[in-house]
Amino acid sequence: MQKILPRQTHRSESSYTVVRVGGNKKNQRKVFLRDTKTRENSPRGCWEACPDLHLDLNIKPSLESCEDTPLLSDVTQPTHSLHTPLLTSTASDMPYNTGWSVFPKEIAINMEKALGGGNLLEVVSVVRGTLKKASNAPVSIAVTGDSGNGMSSFINALRGIGHEEEDSAPTGVVRTTQIPTRYFSPHFPNVVLWDLPGTGAAIQSLENYMEEMKFSQYDLFIIIASEQFSMNLAKLAKIIQGLGKRFYVVWTKLDRDLSTSALLEERLLKNIWENIRETLQNEGVCEPNIFLVSSLEPLLHDFPKLRGTLHRDISDIRYHGPLESLSHIYEKAIKDKVTTCRGKIASKSFDTLGIWNADDLEESLMAYRSLFGVDDESLQQMAQSMGKPMEEYRAIMKSRDLYSVLREDWPLSCMNCNTVSCLYSFLRCIPLLGDFIFNSLRKWKHRRLLEIVAKDTRAILKKILTQSII
Repeated sequence: MQKILPRQTHRSESSYTVVRVGGNKKNQRKVFLRDTKTRENSPRGCWEACPDLHLDLNIKPSLESCEDTPLLSDVTQPTHSLHTPLLTSTASDMPYNTGWSVFPKEIAINMEKALGGGNLLEVVSVVRGTLKKASNAPVSIAVTGDSGNGMSSFINALRGIGHEEEDSAPTGVVRTTQIPTRYFSPHFPNVVLWDLPGTGAAIQSLENYMEEMKFSQYDLFIIIASEQFSMNLAKLAKIIQGLGKRFYVVWTKLDRDLSTSALLEERLLKNIWENIRETLQNEGVCEPNIFLVSSLEPLLHDFPKLRGTLHRDISDIRYHGPLESLSHIYEKAIKDKVTTCRGKIASKSFDTLGIWNADDLEESLMAYRSLFGVDDESLQQMAQSMGKPMEEYRAIMKSRDLYSVLREDWPLSCMNCNTVSCLYSFLRCIPLLGDFIFNSLRKWKHRRLLEIVAKDTRAILKKILTQSII
């Protein structure tokens, strides 16, 4: 049972040092580091863990250009109050939803029944009902990264709210988020944005972090970076990639980078992007979506592109499982029907397939189309239900008529030419052997027609699934 907890406000006192990095004083930028004593005992001292991965956006840093200046030694976290508390819980108790883990049996039965009877209208009804439910399925998005990279500020910007609003994520102090906290936004209905505690700098702790945060339960990850894209974050991306999860890399605080760098904006953005890409490549991580944004300017830079991509991916996540399950169902149903028909062809029980003259290919083609529910009448009814012209579906069919079949399938066309027809007549005059060869060739032609119709049925069902996405 979830508990309503206030935001975590306690934080141990620690001293900080401000370091000016890179170039002359005009181009120097400040980086806040923990005091040496604090960093020795802290797993979050990413500067010690990855000293070679500092990203200077002006020039490469040199030890000679660094000067230490003492800063306020006692920095404590401000106390926040929530007028509308958010539900929070420990990682082990958090509810997640990563789609339908088990496809509803009733839907599977209805789909198989409709396909078995060649009823495309019922198939459309089942598909639409299934995808309508899927369109409202909750999606869990984890926002993670090294502590102090502005994860909470990013969440507020993504939600379109200010830092001072009641239900905003607490910002402004390193390590504000102590436990996973969930947030919601009307811009992303039925989406839970999880603000995770920052990762530690010690690379060996990432495996523990992954287990504690239950990475397998999230649908998508947003890795937040600023100042530098560390090896720690690259290894985090590799872990997420290994889980088969989607993830973005979002560089925040771009406003600060632009205001402190002497480089032109185009060159600066290129430097940041290339640094992220190269660091990921060094860890063998496939290049993800990379967005360079400012949490203070949610309408500028890559923020609009980020929102658009996120909306599309949320939709893909919701539909992926149900579409995959529906595809497996119709593939199995078609395969089973083909197996049954092949058995009847082998036993020459053509009348049970609605075929009275087994040597008439046109009649046989129409019978197979009707059996699978892709005859013209069924297509017309289905197209009206989908609000589409029937020709849109006929256009992707090879079996729309016998002429099209013979034109596009040369083996069958060769077996139906005048020369082969004369050979059939001659073979039938040979006792035993002639009948065996003739019946074998006739069965082959029927199996060929059957496979062509089955393939067209798959194509139409795939189109129905795609067009039914809300």
